Amino acid sequence: MTEIEYFKPERGQRPGANEDPRLDWWRAAKFGMFIHWGVYSIPAGVWKGEHIPGIGEWIMLRAEIPIAEYEQLAPQFNPVKYDADQIVKLAKAAGQKYIVLTSKHHDGFCLYGSAETDYNIVDGTPFGRDVLGELADACAREGIKLGLYYSQTQDWHHPNGFGNTWDFNEDEQDFADYIENYVKPQVREILTNYGPICIIWFDTPRIIERHQSQELLDLVHSIQPDCLVCGRLGNKLGDYATAQDNAIPPELQAEIDWETPATINDTWGFKTHDHNWKSTTQLIQNLVDIVSKGGNYLLNIGPDAEGAIPEPSIERLQAMGVWLDVNGESIYGTQPGPIQGAAAYRTTQTSETVYLHVFDWPADGRIALSGLDASSATWLDASREAALSISEQGGQLVIQGPVEAPNEHVTVIRLGR
Repeated sequence: MTEIEYFKPERGQRPGANEDPRLDWWRAAKFGMFIHWGVYSIPAGVWKGEHIPGIGEWIMLRAEIPIAEYEQLAPQFNPVKYDADQIVKLAKAAGQKYIVLTSKHHDGFCLYGSAETDYNIVDGTPFGRDVLGELADACAREGIKLGLYYSQTQDWHHPNGFGNTWDFNEDEQDFADYIENYVKPQVREILTNYGPICIIWFDTPRIIERHQSQELLDLVHSIQPDCLVCGRLGNKLGDYATAQDNAIPPELQAEIDWETPATINDTWGFKTHDHNWKSTTQLIQNLVDIVSKGGNYLLNIGPDAEGAIPEPSIERLQAMGVWLDVNGESIYGTQPGPIQGAAAYRTTQTSETVYLHVFDWPADGRIALSGLDASSATWLDASREAALSISEQGGQLVIQGPVEAPNEHVTVIRLGR
């Protein structure tokens, strides 16, 4: 089996794939929304007139911006267009079942009112509102699960955090003190003050030691036993694996619980000059591809400095939701299907049904499949009027449909067993 790099928990730390019932909701959900947002949305990839290469939320590190200068972004952060209800309703319209917000990213700025630092949106900005609290309330109203990203190792603002080599001497830093007396209290805050949290999404473990990862895992589970911890906790610990950013394995990966975090353009945090938006078709096909291999798709939005969601993100998520309104039966709660490795097709399945996802509709409307038995073939889209015929020819299952592609993104055929 071809492997991609995973942040992959060791077997034996938790039950194996499809065994731990705490993940049942997550396995069924398939599709979530990531939100990367913070004061880095103000420079939006530009510092002192220079376009800084790389992803938007890493601008402090890429440009080696001194803390004294970067801190001046907080008094400018006044996202008056932030609307938690709008964000949650967008996720719901897109067919996303859970949301993961960056409560603290690598720049150390917190999107909630932390008692551990004034460098947060409540105490350090003119906005003065608890973004996380408002999102938690909106998620509760709409029945969407809320998860939180938290950078446990990299912190370019804290004197004992990892990564800032231009303001601090690494040899003089006390990372153990940072974990014990800053990270743990903040993790306790976000798990105590905002209701049920479905996921803690740790990231970039780097120098964190195994016992520190284990202690964070134990802390999360002691406060909220049902809260999942992603594999980027580090040291092969966590409840499920994450692939590299935007990476989709080339083959079936059903032996583990896994997720692909992904961007709609090229950056996570808002960046003014990144207009490389993936098409709706590509995003839907990515979702299908991932689910057909046993994974989840965590797709990101990056609001701008005013809190507005970029229109291209809205348009694509809404279009994905339109497709899922018709074809969601073939995604949610399914397992990888019997056909793997075909370029033009993907399959998912339930106990009674195989769902054939056609990426490239054949010019003659004829689909020939090997290694698959079916007693019936019907459109998943009930509005389709053109009939489908099914037969066996030369040891293959042959489905005959119309010449024109029924769906511009992915056509789904329901196969009865």
